[in-house]
Amino acid sequence: MKIQTPIPTFLIPFSTSNSFSSQLIAPSTALQQIAFELKVCSSNNDLQKGLYLHTKIFKTGLLSDIFTNNFLLNMYSKCATILNAQQVFDEMPQRNVVSYTSLMDSYIKHNQPKSAVQLLGPMGLEGVGPNDFTLATCISACARLVDPTLGSGLHAKAHLLGHVANSTVATCLIDMYGKCGQAHEAQQAFGEAQARNVVTWTAMIAAYVHAGHWMDAMCLFSNMPYEGPMAPNQFTFATIVGACASGARLAAGKMTHAALLRRSFHRNEVVSSSLIDMYAKCGCIASSIRVFRAINGDPSVISWTSIIVGLAQHGCGLVSLKLFDEMLEREAKPNDVTFLGVLYACSHSGLVDEGLKHFESMEALHGVVPDAKHYTCMVDLLGRAGRLDQAYELIKNMTIEPDYLSWSSLLSHSRIHGRFDLAIMAGEKLIELNEQVASTYVMLSNMYGKIGRWDDVSRIRREMKRLGIKKEPGCSWVEIKDKVYMFFAGDEMFEQREEIERVLRELEKKMRDRGYVTDQSLVYYDIEDEAKEMVLGSHSERLALGFALVSSTAGSTIRIMKNLRMCGDCHEAFKIMGNIVRREIIVRDVNRFHHFRAGVCSCGDYW
Repeated sequence: MKIQTPIPTFLIPFSTSNSFSSQLIAPSTALQQIAFELKVCSSNNDLQKGLYLHTKIFKTGLLSDIFTNNFLLNMYSKCATILNAQQVFDEMPQRNVVSYTSLMDSYIKHNQPKSAVQLLGPMGLEGVGPNDFTLATCISACARLVDPTLGSGLHAKAHLLGHVANSTVATCLIDMYGKCGQAHEAQQAFGEAQARNVVTWTAMIAAYVHAGHWMDAMCLFSNMPYEGPMAPNQFTFATIVGACASGARLAAGKMTHAALLRRSFHRNEVVSSSLIDMYAKCGCIASSIRVFRAINGDPSVISWTSIIVGLAQHGCGLVSLKLFDEMLEREAKPNDVTFLGVLYACSHSGLVDEGLKHFESMEALHGVVPDAKHYTCMVDLLGRAGRLDQAYELIKNMTIEPDYLSWSSLLSHSRIHGRFDLAIMAGEKLIELNEQVASTYVMLSNMYGKIGRWDDVSRIRREMKRLGIKKEPGCSWVEIKDKVYMFFAGDEMFEQREEIERVLRELEKKMRDRGYVTDQSLVYYDIEDEAKEMVLGSHSERLALGFALVSSTAGSTIRIMKNLRMCGDCHEAFKIMGNIVRREIIVRDVNRFHHFRAGVCSCGDYW
């Protein structure tokens, strides 16, 4: 039958007269041949050949065949813009569930997940019911949208249609809930999956990690079968190494490293990068370097980025930049995350000119367009160096809308350098953004406290109370003999309290003998000096240090993790205390690592 449908507009540049017109073969054979060639085009991302085949299909009268159209749809979704796939879909004389699912997948690949989910409406109107793959595709779109409400609706639909036990659907549900931070719901979907495999298990572990439940992630990993279809693979190991990194569980990370070495998974690029990141986040940057240098062949951009970022976080800015130069010499192409590491290295090492040079080279030399995070790094770079007017000009001239982080960085550094005019202006901008982030109000309150404007301090704190904004409590934790112990600022209920307080009092006396004086200006409350000293002395990192001193082996390195920025007084105290006890103390705060050794810190007091 002759097809009356006109040739699609995107085929006009290609001639309809070609050698295929004389090659008349049986329709079944033609379908098989064209299907095979379209699959090759999809695999090779060969749009030109795909357009050529579309012309051939039109000439041979096969556009009415749903089988052929589905292959065309799949080819365009992988090789071209969504408009091409959409046009093929619109011109199809008949659609089955494969057609809808293919177009949904196309929308997701072209970063239009909402459009993918919206196809369920017309699909239902045409009487086409979703199958396992349709539901899994839509749920994946909800993960992209970070929309647990819509996702839970699809979860209910999967129940109704009897697809919830399917491993593919279950895996997508687990992934979606995990990315939305809903670990309990992810666990429910995991429990409903009847045919679990290694992908399902790995998705559940990843969901726990994403939601911050790294202990649950490691517990689930320990219960995985080590043989058969559910045995952990390289992606499982990479995920659990990520859990060890998130929780700074060095002992568990080392055991996992040993386990994956036995299975030879350490040769996998993703696993190696995860190990580099894990050791860096656990305070063992030397181990990160060893893992990186042990990679066979040329490291991927992921591995390069992991070690560059890790070195930057440990204050090894010059080494980080040297590795970046080596990366370019070996013709590895940096990405946006690589440049975040490079700019971070410059910022935390005071390398302003180098940072400006690398920022300008991003798009000009490497085709990487700066986003909000890169601009924030540059504001941070200039702000730390006291070049606050230049930082403000950068914000005003950004090619994108300044976000919360850029203004927050300007506020923080303006306060530190005594530029209260810029600090107040940045604070007002932050309040206008209505993010209602506790740190904004705390920084404003602290700034007013530093200049003695206690009425404004009270006003800011009243506003926080009115809005229900609560300051995140200072928390530090330390790992001793494979167990994690947590301490909160001002906490009086913790293990070995009397012994810890005794050790800290002895340390404080020795510190004062060496000339240490509490920096009371860092306590932004209108209270007596003695009370200020008590507030500083009960900071969570000091409690964690006291516990580590009484619980760990003499001479061993102490590693403390903290959820907030380390205050200046604790920073000065730790330099002296580390020297007194003759031990290296490593503190990871929210920004970076501090290595206290022989009375100095790796940050050079520039953080």
